[in-house]
Amino acid sequence: MFRLFRKVVEYSHNSAERITEQQMMWHEGRYFVILLSFIVGLCSGIAAVLLKHAISFVKEFVVDNFASKDYNILLLISPAIGILISLLLVRYFIKDNLGHGITKILHAISQNGSSLKKHHSYASIITSSFTIGFGGSVGAEAPIALTGASLGSNIAKFFHLDYKTVTLLMACGAAGGIAGVFKAPIAGMIFTLEILMLNITLASIIPLLVSAITATSVTFFFLGRSVEFSSELASSFNMHDIPFFILFGIFTGIVALTFTRSLWFFEKRIAKVTNPYVKWCVGSIFLGLLIFIFPPLYGEGYGTIENLLSGEIWKIFEGSPLAMLGDDHDILLLTLFALGVIIFKPFATATTTGAGGVGGTFAPSLFLGGVCGFFFVSVLHFVGADSLSIPCFTLVGMAGVMSGVMHAPLTSIFLIAEITNGYELLVPLMIVATVSHVTMSYFEPNSIYTKPLADKGELLTHERDKAVLTLMHLDRVIETDFVTVRSDQTLGQLVSVISKSNRNLFPVLSSRGELIGIVTLNDIRTIMFNSDMYETTFVRDVMVIPPALIRSEETMESVMDKFETTGAWNLPVVQGRRYVGFVSKSKIFSVYRRVLTHVSYE
Repeated sequence: MFRLFRKVVEYSHNSAERITEQQMMWHEGRYFVILLSFIVGLCSGIAAVLLKHAISFVKEFVVDNFASKDYNILLLISPAIGILISLLLVRYFIKDNLGHGITKILHAISQNGSSLKKHHSYASIITSSFTIGFGGSVGAEAPIALTGASLGSNIAKFFHLDYKTVTLLMACGAAGGIAGVFKAPIAGMIFTLEILMLNITLASIIPLLVSAITATSVTFFFLGRSVEFSSELASSFNMHDIPFFILFGIFTGIVALTFTRSLWFFEKRIAKVTNPYVKWCVGSIFLGLLIFIFPPLYGEGYGTIENLLSGEIWKIFEGSPLAMLGDDHDILLLTLFALGVIIFKPFATATTTGAGGVGGTFAPSLFLGGVCGFFFVSVLHFVGADSLSIPCFTLVGMAGVMSGVMHAPLTSIFLIAEITNGYELLVPLMIVATVSHVTMSYFEPNSIYTKPLADKGELLTHERDKAVLTLMHLDRVIETDFVTVRSDQTLGQLVSVISKSNRNLFPVLSSRGELIGIVTLNDIRTIMFNSDMYETTFVRDVMVIPPALIRSEETMESVMDKFETTGAWNLPVVQGRRYVGFVSKSKIFSVYRRVLTHVSYE
């Protein structure tokens, strides 16, 4: 082991240009990657522990110094303080938009060579601790995933690894972060396969396992082996309840759809406000009022889930002024209160991030699912279905909404099973997660993380062809060594240009550099040696309109569609109407093969 680490240190002092072939073979070897995945998992686990402690510390500070027994009036300003601290840190120290953590990881993989900035290794931990600790209605899981991914990316770049290895170690970091924060190694590994959408082989899964297990072991060491949510289920799975679980899966799918679209809607509206302090002021006031009326919207909301699982459902009412409308044990009022929480949770989450806070949608989707379980069972109790268990539907509801929001049924199933020790509910979890996912996918093919990238054509998918095309960039396949001609030039001048060129294609430009046509050798082959026509025939007489134009901002998938539709071998590229160059099928195929080799996992 000592000699192995000595080799690592020796290598780190060599530049990429001075790496010998023997060193390269050793450093790209499987065992070196496994060693690095262990280091990434160790760092991710420590980051998860630090984040959990930081949030807990800030939250205790807020509760001890701000909370009051009379309706928590001071919590009206608490979220504003946390969001303002995060806003100032991001604006004046970090100076980068942290955004949605998972979306940023996906964008880095598809568009930025799996490269994340160094400050992502710590920025999300600091800012999300203040946002969540002071009451921001978001989760810490996306920030820790971004932190872990950044650690993996930067460790890989330190050793000058290639794209596919950098991507693998980035995935190891994300898996370690999720596994560490939840103490759920299986869910952490599946998360990278399902949500980050990596196509990797069995051999590449080993580093993911090493990283997830290492991170989980670190959190076990520092935080103990207790699960995130403990529940004593009164009854196990009953076959007679399957219709209820199917119906509940449809319900959670609809809630997931509503949550996702509401979040997008409000984030877009908030983004139209350009002044960050105006956004902070308006958003903080709105968020403070929501938390004042619906205290379960405070922070991650895990305390509410624990109350539902323990049977202390009346505690979710504590601190709300709505409790004065009826008796604490008024089940109808409590059910309507839960409905209000479900309706306003997307607003609270969107307002938190839109106002300048930092956090993710992992925890909001879990929280929303838990409350949905209580609401669903309470409604059925009114119609006589008294045998359904609130803790049971709270757990499967968490999986249902998460599966729909993230388009990740496997991740949600194993996550809930691991963080609750609820493996006896594996069948209901599978039913609800699957039905919710199908329901959500019917209306919205993209998840909350992938929609922004899919709209811009920057999303990697499990389809290999589309993934490779996404990784390709149009500007890297444009050829610009074509000789241009003007429409008013004569045939004689055109022949003179042709004699000095090794191309058989000539773009015709206007005086302003705009493409107005093309001339090919085939178009003039029959007349190019007829000298009698040299002065009477002009380029405009022999040019043709290209079958299609490629815009400089188009995706490679769109470019390939145009080639397939037109049957052309070369197509011109324009920016606006100005000529840029040409793209050829042969160039695309050459780059495609190179990218495919570059990203394929052995």
